[in-house]
Amino acid sequence: MPQWTVPLADVVVPEEDIAAVADVYRSGWLSMGPETEALEREFAAYTGAAHALAATNGTAALHLICVAAGLGPGDEVVVPSMTFVATVNAIAYTGASPVFADVVSVTEPWLDPASVESVLTERTTAIMTMAYGGHPGQSEALAQLARERGLILLEDAAHAIGTRLGGRHLGTLGLAGAYSFFSNKNLAVGEGGMVVTDDDAVAARMRLLRSHGMTTLTWDRHRGHASAYDVVELGFNYRIDEPRAALGRRRLARLDDDNARRAELDARYRELLAGVDGLTPALPPVEGVRLAHHLFTIVLDEGIDRARFRETLAVRGVQTSVHYPPAHRFSIHATDAELPITDAYGERAVTLPMFATMTIEQQDEVVEAVRAALGVTAGARG
Repeated sequence: MPQWTVPLADVVVPEEDIAAVADVYRSGWLSMGPETEALEREFAAYTGAAHALAATNGTAALHLICVAAGLGPGDEVVVPSMTFVATVNAIAYTGASPVFADVVSVTEPWLDPASVESVLTERTTAIMTMAYGGHPGQSEALAQLARERGLILLEDAAHAIGTRLGGRHLGTLGLAGAYSFFSNKNLAVGEGGMVVTDDDAVAARMRLLRSHGMTTLTWDRHRGHASAYDVVELGFNYRIDEPRAALGRRRLARLDDDNARRAELDARYRELLAGVDGLTPALPPVEGVRLAHHLFTIVLDEGIDRARFRETLAVRGVQTSVHYPPAHRFSIHATDAELPITDAYGERAVTLPMFATMTIEQQDEVVEAVRAALGVTAGARG
């Protein structure tokens, strides 16, 4: 296993968090109880959503919003290919067909409303946005397009916990939104997720679907709120456990501070990389928008050998990644869709390390490694 001087992401769990989780184990109640209820209440307040329901992971959250929206066979859902494959899989789980649209530009890798409009058909039921890197992108324009065309807007806000656009938290612009608490996310608990909605009926259906379609849960019966249950939907086991809910509450309480630190690191990266030949920072900041800054990505100039560039950084102990291989290039979702900008970004983008506990010394090492790698790889153009 490589010993990274600067990892791509890093999760620090303070002793106070460990103690809070240990207290849950001592309580003897480990699945969907008071900690889960408190996390849902606090997350709803944080996002401004009427309802928030915790789930076992972000993929489960995405599946819940797709099923609760009524997607099924015969429906088409327009979705970006530049996303983690779970976004697309969640649509396919329902029997609906993902339809890919292109992104805005090689530095703005989010859905282009014009491209979305060009692939709409009489079978189109919904648009699924993805807040790439925690950036709102064209979310407002897509919401407007959905309203004009009578389409459902669903939001993959896995990257966007803490992103606010015009006073509204991403994930609350459409019918429902889904978030991820995976280990590399801004609010990391290992595995976990959340769904939000302002629609009472959608919330009620997701609550049923989350736990086998049961009308009451074990925690309800334990508190004497019910003595029996019916099963009224073909549901799933998408419950979260209490220890992760407790950890999520602790991390949510300091999320804004962590995101503020990410904003400082993002601004410093842009300052230090300004004018460096061979790359362009992506995900440009937007005036008046509070960003989660989940990712910091650069786009290499055409002709630079990305694999060699990344290998050069790895030798210096700097971990990088690619977010993401385009979904329409995977065998399971292969299509003949023409997505030239998505393909270009997918071939030239590199994700640099970014995490709230990153030190200035670590960031300086990344920048120096980038400069050195470009010096090595410049000769590999062509």
